Amino acid sequence: MAAYLARRLVESVLILLGVTLVTFFLLYVLPADPVRQIAGRSATAETVENIRQQLGLDQPFWVQYGRYLWNLLHLELGRSYLQRSNVSELIWARLPPTLLLMAGAIVCELVLGLTMGIVAALRRGTVADNGLMIASFVGVSAPQFVVGLLMLYLFGVKLQWLPISGYGSFAHLVLPSLTLGILGAGWYSRMMRSSMVEVMRQDFIRTARAKGLARRRVILRHALPNAILPIIAMIGIDIGIFMGGIVVVESVFGWPGIGQLAWQAIQRVDIPIIMGVTLVSAVAIVLGNLLADLVTPLIDPRIRLR
Repeated sequence: MAAYLARRLVESVLILLGVTLVTFFLLYVLPADPVRQIAGRSATAETVENIRQQLGLDQPFWVQYGRYLWNLLHLELGRSYLQRSNVSELIWARLPPTLLLMAGAIVCELVLGLTMGIVAALRRGTVADNGLMIASFVGVSAPQFVVGLLMLYLFGVKLQWLPISGYGSFAHLVLPSLTLGILGAGWYSRMMRSSMVEVMRQDFIRTARAKGLARRRVILRHALPNAILPIIAMIGIDIGIFMGGIVVVESVFGWPGIGQLAWQAIQRVDIPIIMGVTLVSAVAIVLGNLLADLVTPLIDPRIRLR
């Protein structure tokens, strides 16, 4: 276990370094000029050049990237160009709403996706099976901003059951969680159906039935724990998907998380905030995948970490 964790930590550090390098390079070659955003349209060329020198943006790429890594080693993410605040403080203030939204989305996609997959597997080849798989395909294919706008119109404007934006109560959490969860539910339902169908064909299921066990007990006690193993790994991957979708969903619903912070930073070319949000997202993805690998052997002792 110790050797496995050490190897994974080294791999994680290399991955995060690669993420910072690629992101920093893309922002470096970006045609948009952050100095112009800071100085304003009426600033003179001399003012623009002075600001560029103060921020160190007149230095070559490797000098700027080396300075960023040095600050990162000291756990400093820099200061926002426009908000004049530490990026770590801005992200820390926005992180709790994002984590809450992510937890709500995971619950929604698991409840919807696993239920749909189990029902489709147990009724394989029927109208219910075909209908659920068509619904999952539509959920996977639909863009999140379209789903979000439909949710807003149906449940917020037309029926007026839920608030259309804001943060602070359970009612505010429902619509953005469902919007994020619908995409994941489509993937989970298809994966769960395939896994459940395969497990139901195994010899130990036939043996359990031959012993006279009730159908519900065969499904819940023997089939479901084995069929759910591939789902655990998908949860870790989903964190990365959520980090990409949260930017859109938080903007649609006015959710005050790091996705909305990232969107505002992209519009203003606030490079330190963009780098900080990207790094936090990458760390979340790495930790999510590592946690999934560590939890899987606890559920099925036959699986060992190597």
